[in-house]
Amino acid sequence: MRGRAIALALLLAGCSRASDEPRTTDGFPQAARPVAKTVSGSWSNEPDRDRRGEAEAVMHAADVKSGMTVADIGAGEGYYTIRLSARVGPKGRVLAEDIVRLFHDRLADRVYRDRLDNVSVKLGRPADPGLPGGSFDRIFMVHMYHEIEEPYEFLWNLRPSLAPGGMVAVVDADRPTQAHGTPPALLDCEFKTVGYTLVERKTMPQAGGYLALYKAEGPRPEPKAMDACKA
Repeated sequence: MRGRAIALALLLAGCSRASDEPRTTDGFPQAARPVAKTVSGSWSNEPDRDRRGEAEAVMHAADVKSGMTVADIGAGEGYYTIRLSARVGPKGRVLAEDIVRLFHDRLADRVYRDRLDNVSVKLGRPADPGLPGGSFDRIFMVHMYHEIEEPYEFLWNLRPSLAPGGMVAVVDADRPTQAHGTPPALLDCEFKTVGYTLVERKTMPQAGGYLALYKAEGPRPEPKAMDACKA
């Protein structure tokens, strides 16, 4: 009997729960997959992207309309920021955010030079974009999600910034995170862990991958109740 009890204890010990997983100082699970490094403020040449119709296809698929308030997270040098500004028009608002000071400063200069009065530029933090609450109809993360070092904490802090009916739009490639992409099943799992529901996913060859739209449903889960998704 004593041998069976020891075996059972060892078996239970092998079933790791959230409390056994690596966690951030704030109690969130750490990503159980590689995190890609930021290599550039621009994903590729802007004229080439326009010839493919990338931004127009993505904004149409995400149903971005005139007068909306949108955020461009990881905005880099502003390819989407500039085009979102034109799409939402003078009655809309665009908040462009990046955590790299050099990219932030370059984009701020570009916004000033182009006199984009409906655009604000913000320097964010790696685990918290610091967006105003209840404000955004769409929040875009284009080819940057795989670079977020603490995705659960980041998505948890992002949730309150969505306006009623608002959605998060992720554009990424279907490949491993270390190869600068995010497999769709992994993306769905990480969003679901923080209380988001997949609304729609579309292949997006113009953008080199796919577009996934998520909405927040129900209360935010407690950080210590979350388990990290396995890649």
